[in-house]
Amino acid sequence: MDSIFKALADPTRRTLLDALRLRDGQALQELTELLDMTRFGVMKHLGGLEDAELVVTKKVGRFK
Repeated sequence: MDSIFKALADPTRRTLLDALRLRDGQALQELTELLDMTRFGVMKHLGGLEDAELVVTKKVGRFK
């Protein structure tokens, strides 16, 4: 339960969750453009959401 609150404490992670709630299945590139961050920065935040089991990733071709 603490990992969920820790993940939701960050405004960037909440923005990612909101964006994914509006349109599920966005690629990393789309999320990177939304937040104006590096790919690695977005991946770090998505990893935190994954650890808290708030998002699930799937790989389609070369896109995750």
